[in-house]
Amino acid sequence: MERFRFVIITGMSGAGKTNFLQKLEDMGYYCVDNLPPVLIARFADLCWKSTSNTRHVAVVTDIRGGSFFDALPQALNELKRRGIPHEVVFLEASDEALVRRYMETRRQHPLAKTMRIQEGIQAERKVLAGVRTQSDIIIDTTAMKTEELQEYLTSRFGAVDKKREMQITLFSFGFKYGIPIDADMVIDVRFLKNPFYVEKYKHWTGRVTEVGRYISDSPVTKEFLEKLYDFMDFTVNHFRDAGKTQFTIAIGCTGGMHRSVFVTETLGVHLKEQHAHVNVEHRDLHRNRIEKDVDDQTEENR
Repeated sequence: MERFRFVIITGMSGAGKTNFLQKLEDMGYYCVDNLPPVLIARFADLCWKSTSNTRHVAVVTDIRGGSFFDALPQALNELKRRGIPHEVVFLEASDEALVRRYMETRRQHPLAKTMRIQEGIQAERKVLAGVRTQSDIIIDTTAMKTEELQEYLTSRFGAVDKKREMQITLFSFGFKYGIPIDADMVIDVRFLKNPFYVEKYKHWTGRVTEVGRYISDSPVTKEFLEKLYDFMDFTVNHFRDAGKTQFTIAIGCTGGMHRSVFVTETLGVHLKEQHAHVNVEHRDLHRNRIEKDVDDQTEENR
């Protein structure tokens, strides 16, 4: 059975606890936000004794709990008494950074309902002073960049989920229908030889073998695919090592029917040889008049 890890995240409001929790969730942790301290020991005990997927758990508890938050020291002592493994991570930042973040988001500080933001921050520091001394890890996020936080989390907490694979999504699209806004990378293949201008292939998709052969027979296509495979192998592996859990690649041609479909399908086959979770989709294929799609499938969209 895998090692049990129960991470309690607390600290200053605005220091990045929610972002911290979300990144742990991406790494495979079962996460709960704003858990009252009075429930921590019971919840940890249930997870500890469970044989399900709750072997790696992270919870956030903070001043938002109001008077319930006063029970956190007692909850930590109860975890120790029961012998439940746990780690307390305390996030903090300078007053200037916290004020700036609140001003940027226009959110109200939990303790600054009747006072200035900075006064609320100072009051919170006093309330959290005892919890801070009980913490196993203290992280100052004042100048920490997202990449630095991800690198730290991967090295400190990522070892529990080495088998977790990055989800790769490839999809073709047509530029005339708009550039996708949800892609990490957009590849333009409109420079490849276009089957649309061959009357026989005009209404056949890039998934038909004969159309694919027409595109791939070009020396330009052959060289492009070789370079594309090398580039994607390099990029995908480094994104995965950096802790990225989802990677979306959009491949576009004019109408999203021939060249982009062929390249997307071909790249999908290549990536599936090395990665377990690869999805291949075609965003705009249905927008075209299709007379033949895949070798043994024919449909009329007139």
